[in-house]
Amino acid sequence: MRLFTYYPNPKNQAETSVGIFKDASEKEYLPLATLDAKLPATLLEIIASPALMDRVKELQAQANLTWQSSAGVAYAPVIPKPEKIVCMGLNYADHAKEGGHARPDYPSFFMRVPSSLLGHEQAMIVPPVSDKLDYEAELAFVIGKRCHRLTKDNALDAIAGYSIFNDGSMRDYQRKSTQWTIGKNFDQTGGFGPSLVTPDELPLAAHGLRIQSRLNGKVMQDSNTEHFLWGVVETLILISEVMTLEPGDVVITGTPAGVGYARTPPVFMQPGDVIEIEIEGLGILKNPIAKEAA
Repeated sequence: MRLFTYYPNPKNQAETSVGIFKDASEKEYLPLATLDAKLPATLLEIIASPALMDRVKELQAQANLTWQSSAGVAYAPVIPKPEKIVCMGLNYADHAKEGGHARPDYPSFFMRVPSSLLGHEQAMIVPPVSDKLDYEAELAFVIGKRCHRLTKDNALDAIAGYSIFNDGSMRDYQRKSTQWTIGKNFDQTGGFGPSLVTPDELPLAAHGLRIQSRLNGKVMQDSNTEHFLWGVVETLILISEVMTLEPGDVVITGTPAGVGYARTPPVFMQPGDVIEIEIEGLGILKNPIAKEAA
């Protein structure tokens, strides 16, 4: 299944609804409320309940559904306000190398905040204090149940689904501190979507998926999740030995080589640009770049 969150009234982003795509093309969808008015109004509530996920799957399989075009849908982040957004750095050896880092013995973890998120086709924002907004193509996954101290045997049971993330980074602010968090949390810099794809539609642990970023149509990053230093299972084990994960928590798994700051000359996203992140089996996350409104 491919579930997503959207704004039924784009002018009121306090209210969201949940939709389901007909298939991997993501060109047609239905609001879940039209299939069953008793379903919860948030994706977090749905993924937290195996019974509700089964119910949605049953509803999608019905014959004679009247699907509608997804053109013009105002997408919200897949999970608009996660309790935790745990991000990994240096999870690809080539990206560590281009940034001047040795191959790490342990991932670099940092956190994002919900106000940094934005949905598919929504504008990533260049703030007035910096013009060094960089792109980072990343695989994301969303937790579906409460878990702590996961093992190799049960780690994947905790995942509700996978998605695409663009870990937009203000590089000058990232380097103002020995910690990266301040450069990773500007408002509307973390693209997240379009949809949550359930694990049954993907290879086990999302292994072997091609991942690309394209800036104005030019390929900037081109790699594969098979090159993770820490795969999805190992990542879950490392994080859950420290903290309890809850339904709706989001984990971002790091980016491959090809980011803008490491190029000669550096390439940063400017208002008017369009950035696309594509991951095999998950679709395309597309965001225009805009200035912060006065």
